[in-house]
Amino acid sequence: MQPFERFHKIDKDFRNPYARDRDRIIHSGSFRKLEYKTQVFLNHEGDFFRTRLTHSIEVSQIARSITSQLGLNESLAEAIALAHDLGHTPFGHVGGDTLDECLKADGFTNGFEHNFQSFRVVSSLEKRYKDFDGLNLTFATLEGILKHSYPYKKSFLPKKIDELFDLEKHPSYEAMVVDRADEIAYISHDIDDGVNSGLISFDDLKESELACEILAKVEAEGVGREEDEMFRYRFSSHMINHLVYSILDYSTPRVKNGEVFPIGFDKELESKIKKLKKLLFVKMYQSKDIVRKMYAGKQAIKGLYHGLMEEDKMLPAFYYEQLQTRKKHRVVADYIASMSDRYALNFYNEMYGKL
Repeated sequence: MQPFERFHKIDKDFRNPYARDRDRIIHSGSFRKLEYKTQVFLNHEGDFFRTRLTHSIEVSQIARSITSQLGLNESLAEAIALAHDLGHTPFGHVGGDTLDECLKADGFTNGFEHNFQSFRVVSSLEKRYKDFDGLNLTFATLEGILKHSYPYKKSFLPKKIDELFDLEKHPSYEAMVVDRADEIAYISHDIDDGVNSGLISFDDLKESELACEILAKVEAEGVGREEDEMFRYRFSSHMINHLVYSILDYSTPRVKNGEVFPIGFDKELESKIKKLKKLLFVKMYQSKDIVRKMYAGKQAIKGLYHGLMEEDKMLPAFYYEQLQTRKKHRVVADYIASMSDRYALNFYNEMYGKL
């Protein structure tokens, strides 16, 4: 029986089932590795910048704040938020895209997709029990991890997954909250990290109507110069508060009315957010410094994949043993996806010399 076919048996426990899910996620090896996985900046570039771990914690905090005010289940949202990035490769989205390209170039059409990989991590790849794979999470948490990001239905998903989770239907409200909390977190903290690194300035951000509105609130407080840490902090705080309260204003009546897809922003704010994200993409994510570092990560993923496919004896025993029952390309992809940034770079350098 597959792990995602099992329904959680509730034993005597002082925790509710979703709090138990949260604890199992936090104590997993995959969660700890998020500390050394890239958000935007490579992990070794400084202690200040966000990683996948700090990002996941920030998403969880924002999701809990929103769900508590909407009368939803905080523990369920927290569990989904903490697990939503477990499937990310080293080097952020570039790493996942590169691994996907490597697999497809070798004829493996299902490729790699980090949301489904997060689901696979908690349902099968983590080994914590003798008799079955995965973390033994509840159906609602598994569904939320699988379907927190739209679109839910993907061509490569196994038929059994579709049958069990009905990918035509929207997930729980809590999963929808996590999707929006993810957006709020990365907009605010990527600006903070970007300004701190010098890749973007508040003058650049003045091209965004939304950023101008937030800057006006910070300047009204008279907290200091734009280059000061306190100014950056107050900007992030106002941005998060503005977006959270906007979600609550829009979503509260829709949740009460039981609408199918009630979590979001009004159309005007959606448009402002879209323009701000486009500005960040052009000014920061596509800056030569970020592109250069991500290119190095891309080459590392390619080198690791091709090297391990050619010489599978380099796989650790845990993964090498899986070659008896699983296809090599998927074992290799799972191993690479599990790596931290620095582990991947060190392994690459052992294989090919200093990158």
